[in-house]
Amino acid sequence: MPLLQLEGVSKKFGQVVVGQEITFQLDEGAAVGIVGPNGAGKTSLFAMISGDVKPDAGEIEYDGHKLAHLSQAARARLGIGRTYQVPRPFEHMTVFENALLAAQQGARTRGHASYVLAYDSLSRTGVADFANVSAGSLALMHRKRLELARALAMRPRILLLDEIAGGLTDLEVNDLTSIIRGLRAEGIAVLWIEHVVRALLSTVDRLLCLSSGAIIADGDPKEVMASEAVRSIYLGGKIINTLNV
Repeated sequence: MPLLQLEGVSKKFGQVVVGQEITFQLDEGAAVGIVGPNGAGKTSLFAMISGDVKPDAGEIEYDGHKLAHLSQAARARLGIGRTYQVPRPFEHMTVFENALLAAQQGARTRGHASYVLAYDSLSRTGVADFANVSAGSLALMHRKRLELARALAMRPRILLLDEIAGGLTDLEVNDLTSIIRGLRAEGIAVLWIEHVVRALLSTVDRLLCLSSGAIIADGDPKEVMASEAVRSIYLGGKIINTLNV
């Protein structure tokens, strides 16, 4: 049985369609990338999976649980971890306090166990040295890493990564990609929206392309990126020749 399964998921905001009969599944430990132009419905898809937004139609199941009536918090406790394109730390709290709160509220740990889980999540994402620093003072790279650490502190079985490499230098992208590959090696499933295509191609084994809320391509990452539909709708036919993987 797939870990995550979507069947006919659709959503409109007024006249704007962000989901058109979206159907796909994600197996345990798999890594799937999502590409598409701005406004294609990528982040809205994550919002429907995580519980921020309710679909107009269709069904989402996670580990055999129908998610329709579950809150965002309940979904997180089941093991759905999410990062946001713009990091959302509690800026007045320290880096460690941010991770600790995620461990306590998401993983439902208490006492010493919550401290261990919080520190471990910071160590795995490379921000343990900033544990006592105010989260609001972090540079973008470390905010992105803290965003990932908070998701990990909830002990997820699946990570929804929303443009976590956006705005970073090439070296920072490489470092972050290595972390994500390591998490996948531990058995955590990954669903990753990203415009930094080379990061996806070095990590995922399947790629989806969305356009106007619909899946227009699904399959081997290099084949998807080379398809005429993706080139014309998303890439303009030029980026293919500049990919370094």
